[in-house]
Amino acid sequence: MANLKEIRNRISSVSSTMQITSAMKMVSAAKLKKAQDAITAMRPYANKLTELLQSLSASLDADSGSTYADNRPINKVLVVAITSNRGLCGAFNTNIIKQCATLTDESFGGKQVDFVAIGKKSNDILSKNAAVISNHSDVFDDLTFENVAVIAEELMELFRDGSYDRIELVYNKFKNAATQIVMSEQFLPIVPSEDSEASGADYIFEPSKAEIVEQLIPKSLKTQLYKAIRDSFASEHGARMTAMHKATDNATELRDQLKLTYNQARQAAITNEILEIVGGAEALNN
Repeated sequence: MANLKEIRNRISSVSSTMQITSAMKMVSAAKLKKAQDAITAMRPYANKLTELLQSLSASLDADSGSTYADNRPINKVLVVAITSNRGLCGAFNTNIIKQCATLTDESFGGKQVDFVAIGKKSNDILSKNAAVISNHSDVFDDLTFENVAVIAEELMELFRDGSYDRIELVYNKFKNAATQIVMSEQFLPIVPSEDSEASGADYIFEPSKAEIVEQLIPKSLKTQLYKAIRDSFASEHGARMTAMHKATDNATELRDQLKLTYNQARQAAITNEILEIVGGAEALNN
């Protein structure tokens, strides 16, 4: 059994760790509220804009279709991996890396697959075994629509000039603080709506339908990427809050076990001292 000093040191160490994880949990909970409000507010707008664009794109003639809806034979794929800049958030980042591996090995097996990293964790891990053409980890330092729009324009340019035939977004979709859903979402080319009723509706367009689509496409794509990063940002804080909550509970349990062990060791030491005193007294009497 470890001596009393070693056990006291371990209790002190575990208590310090517990204070740190508890503080990180509270910080993540505060940040989660703001991030959750932001993604909840923009989701209806982003989804409706995407739905509108898909419906209009499906009704365009082939000759008047947009470059962004061009379904070319898939030879080169670009995967945008959205992770966090920091760890201590459970399997949040690991799940994204696993999904990227699945896309590379299964969905796009035999194709050239490159990556754009949004988040230091994806850049650090993917750059070891794959081609990461750019890293935008600094976007989380000031997460605004304008900063994300710059990344979206870069992706649109890569698709427009034929550098890549398909662009996929991989990110964690926020459901609640304890649940994040790994999403693999086609960014480009634009997926036409399968709702024939919506695409076949009789509308009067001013200016022309093609002009409206061309104006909506950049805005819709920028909004889609911004929503994905916002989803990931909220998911990160939810995952970290949950991970730190579990870590605090585990540290509390370990501290209680160490205190019990310490008390047992202390009691055994006192008992031994009493026995030694009694034994010594009896020896003097004899």
